[in-house]
Amino acid sequence: MPNQVLTIEPQNELKFKVDFSGLFEQGCTTYMRLINPSSDAVLFKIKTTAPKKYCVRPNSGLLTPNSKIEIAITPQPVYVDQNEKHKHKFMVQSVSVPEGKLSNIDQMWKEISPDQLMDYKLKCVFETPRGTNLNDSGDNAAQNEVNKKRVAVADEAKPTLKTLPTSENVENDLQKASLEVIHLREEESKLRQENLQLKEELLRLHQTAGGDARVVRGHSYGPEKQAQAPSLPWMATTIVMALIGILIGKFFM
Repeated sequence: MPNQVLTIEPQNELKFKVDFSGLFEQGCTTYMRLINPSSDAVLFKIKTTAPKKYCVRPNSGLLTPNSKIEIAITPQPVYVDQNEKHKHKFMVQSVSVPEGKLSNIDQMWKEISPDQLMDYKLKCVFETPRGTNLNDSGDNAAQNEVNKKRVAVADEAKPTLKTLPTSENVENDLQKASLEVIHLREEESKLRQENLQLKEELLRLHQTAGGDARVVRGHSYGPEKQAQAPSLPWMATTIVMALIGILIGKFFM
């Protein structure tokens, strides 16, 4: 495999800023510079072991002789897993192409054999706000803060659970409510019977008093209107039904 013809800056590692929980800082872009010092055009590609966590622009292209380009690497708003932080790496692949062969770049990549490619790898380093290195497993203070913050986030994400009554309590309440409803219905039945008896009594009194019209001083009068007794039983029935509705409503709320 030939040596990398491009000059790459930085040379060994790419630094990214994260908070103590391992979350990438938003809008924090790291730059890689590629320089072509040769007299041939060079095709390049940027690859990473974590493609879903970084946005690379441009991730491929062509460098003419004695030209350079800056590659912007922007992390996505995701966490860096402690178990995989050492696995994040970038690789620059390149190949020299004579000017006369520059036609279809996509087709050229398909025709290039692996032994023609020049590879160069860079590791990722994650720095916390205190300047500590998240890659350093010996940094106990930073690790403790990471763990605390993740526990706090997990606690906030837990839904608040309401305490539900046990099945035994529900059964007892149902029995009480059923007995109360039965008792109220019996009361309602009694009131209806009393109401019917009262109506019959009023009708009997009305018939006894007589309904024929009387003539007084040449004027004809109809029977005097009897004062209607207030329908107390019906009012009581209404109150009982309202109480039944309230009890049932409170139980099933």
